[in-house]
Amino acid sequence: MNDNDRNNSHGNHHHDHDHRRLGRELDLFDTDPLIGAGLPYWLPDGAVVRHTLEEYIRTEERRAGYRHVYSPVLGKRELYEISGHWSHYSEDMFPPMDLGAEQVVLRPSLCPHHAVIYRSRSHSYRELPLRMAELGGMYRSELSGVLGGLTRVRAIHLNDAHIFCTLDQVAEEARAALAMIRRAYEALGISPARYRLSLPGRGGKYVAAPELWQRSTALLTEVLDRSGLPYEAVEGEAAFYGPKIDVQVTDGAGRESTLSTVQVDFHQPERFDLHYIGADGAKHRPVMVHRSIIGSVERAVAHLVEQHGGAFPAWLAPTQLVILPISEAELPNAASLAHRCAERGLRAEIAGPERGTLGARIRESRLVPYQAVIGAKEATDDRGALRLRDGRRIDPLPVEDVLDRIGSLTAAHSTALWDSPA
Repeated sequence: MNDNDRNNSHGNHHHDHDHRRLGRELDLFDTDPLIGAGLPYWLPDGAVVRHTLEEYIRTEERRAGYRHVYSPVLGKRELYEISGHWSHYSEDMFPPMDLGAEQVVLRPSLCPHHAVIYRSRSHSYRELPLRMAELGGMYRSELSGVLGGLTRVRAIHLNDAHIFCTLDQVAEEARAALAMIRRAYEALGISPARYRLSLPGRGGKYVAAPELWQRSTALLTEVLDRSGLPYEAVEGEAAFYGPKIDVQVTDGAGRESTLSTVQVDFHQPERFDLHYIGADGAKHRPVMVHRSIIGSVERAVAHLVEQHGGAFPAWLAPTQLVILPISEAELPNAASLAHRCAERGLRAEIAGPERGTLGARIRESRLVPYQAVIGAKEATDDRGALRLRDGRRIDPLPVEDVLDRIGSLTAAHSTALWDSPA
């Protein structure tokens, strides 16, 4: 039985890159029965990965003309009765909490809040498309049997956005979201397994509005056809309010999950009575395009851990440069190098001789993209000889040049470790 067969036959307890095991070994996240199942906490190294990922996506969104908002994780039950979540989605929601005569719930999604924020100001056709983004928490009452690691959790933080636009802007906005997803995957070094056009199935969890479903489906089909991406249509996977394009990824055991989505929604603008003033001076109904570029940060990090086995692209790595002074004598130089890294926003750490032999320290930091060994010679002439995580060695260069090179690669969100043939 070769390795692959064995991995696949194990189902859950599979291959080396299970993010649940690795995530704990790498000190990224953990869980505690006192906090509860499906509610992981993030340790400092995991928090760095998460924060860096969030900053990356917020910056990309700003560049693409999105504005960010914050909205509360709670809402009155009535909000979800209007949106349709209460009748179509309540089995996935936390039970309501009684507050005096009112009931409030933990939100299962952000769209109702964003619809209300849109509605709070009047809008002209000149402002559309209006792109509203938020990296916000939402809560799903998953059963405890299916919880684990970062993929099945009860609290997720979704890279969410809602684009309020006219009917003839929908295709372009969906196309732009797909292009953004592809760019993000490139920076993260991950590749989609497939694209799925998710359509309603039989049964009652979908909003009944056949002509709106047909319109939305036609729009998304056109976007996929034009993109030239291979896709398949699957029934039973739509959101209750509309069809979606799902970007599917697979883990090491071959299990597939959805990371990113683009959805078209004619339903909630109707329910919340959203409108904009058209060129004709009359009120018109906008369309809502829901989209998530990296999905939830929990699932994105879980997938990155499995994909890279903890060896993250340099821009995302918790520690980007490990400094290895050969002996006590080089500690002051190591400290000064760490300081220079910090000033440039590079995450460096010193692994000094108290941690064991040089060989042991190098093995211990095998997942760190860059390793700088400092001996007497490097200390005197302020040059750095780098070892790259992939085993390459870079000839000694002035330290400033080394830091410049690393800085420009990480700033560009490159997956390359070095930009010239070493």
